[in-house]
Amino acid sequence: QVQLVESGGGLVQAGGSLRLSCAASGRTFSTYAMGWFRQAPEKDREFVATISRTGLTTYYADSVKGRFAISRDNAKNTVYLQMNSVKPEDTAVYYCAAAGRFPNRRTDDYDYWGQGTQVTVSS
Repeated sequence: QVQLVESGGGLVQAGGSLRLSCAASGRTFSTYAMGWFRQAPEKDREFVATISRTGLTTYYADSVKGRFAISRDNAKNTVYLQMNSVKPEDTAVYYCAAAGRFPNRRTDDYDYWGQGTQVTVSS
């Protein structure tokens, strides 16, 4: 069982930066690949980024490639999402999730989810 708690969301101006954190409970964090997803109002939850167990491999959605960076610190049981050059279309609730397989971009492939953190980008 893994419990995930996101933090770091808030209001940011377009062009600005924000760093999201996701703290995981349990001693098995390093055995999971981790991902970030987001869900805007009246839209489906969509893949943002994923990172391998070791942190050596990452994948991104085309919409955030070059602007966002996913990383992890297995000693701290935490995964991060650095968001740079944010745009109003990045506004959404951001979720972190843990998966037993990598890589994966589908929500169905993830076993555990956090409660989400709101990110709002003003124009």
